[in-house]
Amino acid sequence: MAGNRPEERVERPAAYQSWRAMTFLHWRIDADILSTHLPRGLEPDIVDGSAWVSLTPFRVERFRLAGGLAFPVSSFPETNFRTYVRDPKGRDGLWFFSLDVTNVMNAALARLGALPYYWSSLSLDEGGDVSYTGRRRFGPPAQYDIRVRPGPELADRDGIAGLLAGRWRAFSPFAGALLEVRVEHQPWPLHAATVLHLDQTVTAASGVAPLIGEPLVHFSPGVDARLSAPRLVRGPG
Repeated sequence: MAGNRPEERVERPAAYQSWRAMTFLHWRIDADILSTHLPRGLEPDIVDGSAWVSLTPFRVERFRLAGGLAFPVSSFPETNFRTYVRDPKGRDGLWFFSLDVTNVMNAALARLGALPYYWSSLSLDEGGDVSYTGRRRFGPPAQYDIRVRPGPELADRDGIAGLLAGRWRAFSPFAGALLEVRVEHQPWPLHAATVLHLDQTVTAASGVAPLIGEPLVHFSPGVDARLSAPRLVRGPG
């Protein structure tokens, strides 16, 4: 279940990734509206009385497959637009509307699995503040320019921030079926963060209703993740 501790061990990882300098920008969204953007078998997960969507820019490092086989490009910026869902068994996880990466081969290989990856020009700059910029090269036009200032580490890791960040599976479509990939990593070290600048069209490019209000924002220096091979949740049809 959602939270700060991994739900289960990934004993035989299919892939490894380190996720660094991640900012979580969370918006509340009407659950009925969100439902219209989800596949059969998934429904919005309600946290603190609301459904949520999140924009998460970060950097992938040390991406490798089982057996030590390196991915074509093992370190790159990435930006995801995602939401929080439950499957037919009531298990919570993530559903991705878009995943922007800088390497065209990584994006092309991921699209073979029907994941909504897009080849994009992205940059991430870490100083006292953290800046993310990006522009999509392929697919629905989208861009962003985000700058945040990380603050102190959160004392309460089990609040809203922990429930949204701590997700231990992601769902994806494949040939009319629904698959899941399980993930295991150490608890997220979450920090309060202040938005200094936010200009983005990634969320609108997904077709999800315009987001209203200021986002709830958190930052994490990162975690090291183990990802399982996909397994079937629901068959086609």
